[in-house]
Amino acid sequence: MQGFPPAPDKRVKAGDGSFFTFPALRYSVSHMRQFMPTVEVSRGIGSPEPLPQNLDAAIAELQFTPWNSQQPMSFADSLHKNYTDGILIMHKGEVVYENYFGALAKDKKHAAMSVTKSFTGTLAAILVAEGRLDPSKKVGEYVPELKDSAFGDATVRQVMDMTTGLKYSESYADPNAEVWEYSAAGNPLPKAADYTGPVGYFEYLMQVKKQGEHGDAFGYKTINSDALGWVISRVTGKSVADLLSDKIWRRIGMEQDAYYQVDELGVPFAGGGLSAGLRDMARLGELIRNQGQWLGEQIIPAAAVKDIQQGGDPANFAKAGYDKLTGWSYRNMWWVTHNDNGAFAARGVHGQTIYIDPTAEMVLVRFASHPVAANGANDPSSLPAYQAVADYLIKTTHD
Repeated sequence: MQGFPPAPDKRVKAGDGSFFTFPALRYSVSHMRQFMPTVEVSRGIGSPEPLPQNLDAAIAELQFTPWNSQQPMSFADSLHKNYTDGILIMHKGEVVYENYFGALAKDKKHAAMSVTKSFTGTLAAILVAEGRLDPSKKVGEYVPELKDSAFGDATVRQVMDMTTGLKYSESYADPNAEVWEYSAAGNPLPKAADYTGPVGYFEYLMQVKKQGEHGDAFGYKTINSDALGWVISRVTGKSVADLLSDKIWRRIGMEQDAYYQVDELGVPFAGGGLSAGLRDMARLGELIRNQGQWLGEQIIPAAAVKDIQQGGDPANFAKAGYDKLTGWSYRNMWWVTHNDNGAFAARGVHGQTIYIDPTAEMVLVRFASHPVAANGANDPSSLPAYQAVADYLIKTTHD
């Protein structure tokens, strides 16, 4: 995609799926709006709130040992290993490290992938804290259209924590997995003349069947996020894009508008469609780290943040079989480590993250385009790298 227009042998397209294969992925994740229709998350018209800087060159040279390895690695080398497109670290509200690679730059946006889910979960947690959403109510009470689906007798809390029993596989390696039917329904591009499946995310959700019992085990399934997005929209009368703008984006001095990919009916993809600037993702992380406060104003109810941080049931989480995430849990669509520092994170495929370490007073945000979607491919050299930075920041604070 270099030059304008790019030469025929340099073009990638949405229609044939080439835009989302590696190495084209390294370009498309920073240009999703070129390939898919989107809806804006407006920052309003106020001036951006500056991010104080106190850059620390020593962070790049920090050494750590990746899991299942005897060979130390520097923090800077780990960024290249994990196909990092941009990374920003804040400590006590100051930017201490910031770097960009690939097609990303300070003034560009990047696909957040499933980090989007944590935004959806946060909006729901806000509504719960405000008393507008009852997590003990059944989804079918809020969205009657889902009453006869698997979601109908699930509680809102079970959807928020992904402990629903759904007949739905998200195995991209299985050509018969339900995720492909879901993707086809949500695809905004023209459908084939013989297509007879559901049109749009919401219509797909209405036909999801139950498998197992709600509340028994954690199961990471994107359709929970879109069901929650529908609940949120029914409660507020707004799309998740407009609500995110109203609740957060307009209120903390974001530098750029964000945007969501939408289906052909204009419904934002609440499970993975957000694109935003890296610095704005850091602002969101800092807002959460500070218990919902921004410059002395309570933007997010503190109760909502505390509910995220407490985590879910690790025993329920363990049933999902994440062998690299032992002891973790999932709450309000955030991943909670339950480590000594109380760290928790928003995570997305190909290496996206907002990693918050309260003890280190650290927010680390990363955009990436790892050729392997599952985070199990980068966690062994990412999570210990984050811990090394946290340990360093704690030490520098105490020295």
